[in-house]
Amino acid sequence: MSKTPIRCQWCSDDPIYQQYHDQQWGVPCYDALELFEMLILEGAQAGLSWITVLKKREGYRAAFCHFDPVKIAQFTEQDVERLRQNLEIIRNKLKIESAIKAARAYLAMQEAGEDWVEYLWSFVGGQPIQNHWQSLNEVPVTTPESDAMSKALKKQGFNFVGSTICYAFMQATGMVNDHTTDCFRYRSCAALGGKPR
Repeated sequence: MSKTPIRCQWCSDDPIYQQYHDQQWGVPCYDALELFEMLILEGAQAGLSWITVLKKREGYRAAFCHFDPVKIAQFTEQDVERLRQNLEIIRNKLKIESAIKAARAYLAMQEAGEDWVEYLWSFVGGQPIQNHWQSLNEVPVTTPESDAMSKALKKQGFNFVGSTICYAFMQATGMVNDHTTDCFRYRSCAALGGKPR
């Protein structure tokens, strides 16, 4: 009988949550569209639990053209109303409009010659920050880096990018390794490189 691995305390016994924790959370992401997707999903989570968003992730991918900013940027008011009827996503009008606004801001940055991946990673100096938390209580919800990212993204025209959302995004995309030291994923994520804190 295989022994259940020790995971971060926030990870429930839901298989979707466990798969996300074991395979994605804390792994450095350098793919522009994946980073865009995660920023939209983290914004959609505001006021809700992350598992709610995870369970709707495939619905989001279908509804938002697999997070293609070019296609999303062309969405109209009719598309917003259509999406508000879609049970596969979170049907909050402000969050739907925020995704469209984000796509337009993303494209504006691209047109201005800004590299999306480099831009986002610049807030952690281009490599993952390695933390050494022993328990969930030690893990912050915001940091100076997430404050800076939040402020900068708002200036670029994004919303639903408060510092807490930005820090959750940084954790999810491996900009920081916030697996607790007892978690079986801690060492493998740390091995992916980064500067110790």
